[in-house]
Amino acid sequence: MLSGIYVPLITPFDESGAVAYAALEKLAASVLDQGAAGLVALGTTGEPSALSAAERRTVVEICGEAARSYGAQLIVGDLELVEGATAALVTVPAFVRPGERGVIAHFEHLAERSQVPLVIYHIPYRTGQPLTASVLRRLGEHPMIAGVKYATGSVDQDAVALLGEAPSGFSVLTGDDVYLSPMLALGASGGILASAHLHTSSFVSMAASWDRALGHRLAAISATLFAEPNPTVLKGVLHAKGLIPTPDVRLPLVPATAESVARALDWGA
Repeated sequence: MLSGIYVPLITPFDESGAVAYAALEKLAASVLDQGAAGLVALGTTGEPSALSAAERRTVVEICGEAARSYGAQLIVGDLELVEGATAALVTVPAFVRPGERGVIAHFEHLAERSQVPLVIYHIPYRTGQPLTASVLRRLGEHPMIAGVKYATGSVDQDAVALLGEAPSGFSVLTGDDVYLSPMLALGASGGILASAHLHTSSFVSMAASWDRALGHRLAAISATLFAEPNPTVLKGVLHAKGLIPTPDVRLPLVPATAESVARALDWGA
């Protein structure tokens, strides 16, 4: 079972535009020191499509070494780079909209050929393909499908239905940071949360022992961090705190405005 808080690490850049690998190592150690159950390398927050193949490999190596040294788990968002990983994070194919039967066939095909278990990344507002609770239950019965990162933009009826009767051994991890508290209350086992770069120990405490007041506070902070495209505000805050050398992102993303960063800091990020 995957449980607890997993941090999908950003990819920090230095003043020359190169990946700041030393800063990445420090970020990984920081969140694991604070109790994160694991890291996600090459998730959306890490801007993987803007990285070269060599950069992606090095990012995974650094995250893998950090996870091993802490006895933590590693989820990788690239099926070609999963050696030593706990699981692979895989989205529904974007733009294709293959229908539910096509989605089931696609994931079962991947699962039967994967070196590691899969975590389905269910994010229909990006992929264009919603999945019902019944489809996720069907997929969750496959021995090589370990769970779902559930990020529908709401706590919807399918989330309630899935969490009410999830397959044995199938983990439901929230991927919408602001909905961590209600998803935990419904029975989610944790979350894959970009916001957990900050106040990691508080997110870990939430996952371990649901606290409504803490949940409201963390949700408010998370909302400010997603005021502009992820991870631009998050990088701005991490830079303001001296945790990464620059707030830079790579195109097509552009840095967050100073106003959004200041607002996040004012809210306690």
